[in-house]
Amino acid sequence: MVESSSSWLELGGPVVLVLLGISVLALAVILAKAFQFSSARVGRHVLVRQAVTMWRTGDRAKAAQVLLKDRSLSAGLVRSAMDAIQMLDNQPLSSQERDIREERLREEISARAADRLFGLASWLKALDLVTQIAPLLGLFGTVLGMIETFQTLQESGASANPGALAGGIWVALLTTACGLAVAIPVSVAVTWFETRLEKERAALEILLTGIFTAGAATPQPST
Repeated sequence: MVESSSSWLELGGPVVLVLLGISVLALAVILAKAFQFSSARVGRHVLVRQAVTMWRTGDRAKAAQVLLKDRSLSAGLVRSAMDAIQMLDNQPLSSQERDIREERLREEISARAADRLFGLASWLKALDLVTQIAPLLGLFGTVLGMIETFQTLQESGASANPGALAGGIWVALLTTACGLAVAIPVSVAVTWFETRLEKERAALEILLTGIFTAGAATPQPST
């Protein structure tokens, strides 16, 4: 297997070596992004949704307690919004002044959410670039190989060997195959990351809207 891989590298030339280097870098980025998404618990909103429901029904203390168990990105942002709104509730503000401060608070939390999502989206453009240039590099290598093959054919003249010509063509096509082999899995990974990111963005918007549109806190009945 190792000998076969080495012969492929020799036959493909420098283009295959470049594609190999790009594939290694792309794999490293994909693994790093997967770890980042897992650490941020992207797409896991069960506890956060429960907390928002409790918040909207007036059980705000329990909602904050539920969020303490969740270390996801969405939980941190929702918890920040809850804490800030509770601070507003404890201040003697007029209705107009409270609306102004709440609107500023909403913009601040939204900006913070956008910054977190931007961090998750980092390096996805680099992976997208790999999906575009890998096939082009493969095609470039194929064109170079075909040029070399036909130059050899021209020099051989009437004594050209069809077998040698066919061998030169398949070697030239090898770089295109390598380019596609790099681009296809990277494209799948980019699509998966971007889909998860869009779902996270939509979920955050819904969750934060649920917090800010719940209204002022109402006193809980004593038991």
